[in-house]
Amino acid sequence: MYWMEFLTVALVHLLAVASPGPDFAVVVRESVSQGQRAGLWTALGIGCGIFVHVAYSLLGIGLIVSQSIVLFNLFKWLAAGYLVYLGWKALRARPQLAPAASATAAPVATRRARQAFTVGFVTNGLNPKATLFFLSLFTVVISHDTPLAVQAGYGLYLACATTLWFCLVAWLFSRDRVRAGFARMGHWFDRMTGAVLIGLGARLAMSEIG
Repeated sequence: MYWMEFLTVALVHLLAVASPGPDFAVVVRESVSQGQRAGLWTALGIGCGIFVHVAYSLLGIGLIVSQSIVLFNLFKWLAAGYLVYLGWKALRARPQLAPAASATAAPVATRRARQAFTVGFVTNGLNPKATLFFLSLFTVVISHDTPLAVQAGYGLYLACATTLWFCLVAWLFSRDRVRAGFARMGHWFDRMTGAVLIGLGARLAMSEIG
């Protein structure tokens, strides 16, 4: 009964998630600089961040935030500040020494996984454009007559589809050939990514979406 609505939701989401943005930038950076494991954890964090948007959309909180210029702009500035912070850290990247000894590899990997997940989760969860997207999706595309359980099912699909998409991105950009190509640029790749993130943050801060 709801297949046509679901297909519409899936198509709109596909077009949105395939469009490069902060999520794409951080997954690429983690995958190239830290490897597939970090990239996949970042992708998982982004997917879990989708649940934040789905939750407040189902609860109607997104509508309240969107109607408050102060709250929405505060949300926007928090997101912009976080992107600029990530970009600034990347801009300060310096040439790295050889990898650490294998004896210390395990603790570093565990810490990186947690950090990569957090980066993905916060980047997506604080994205005000994602707020607008999900608000539009749950108020325009999805009918108010659609049962809450079905809407929650849509949300689960959106989170899983987003995770799978960025896992694919992480896999592609963590391939040896791809990483070797980026490695030739060394720390300059980090700085380039940092400039992109700062640019995205500045663009968000100056946008009129609030």
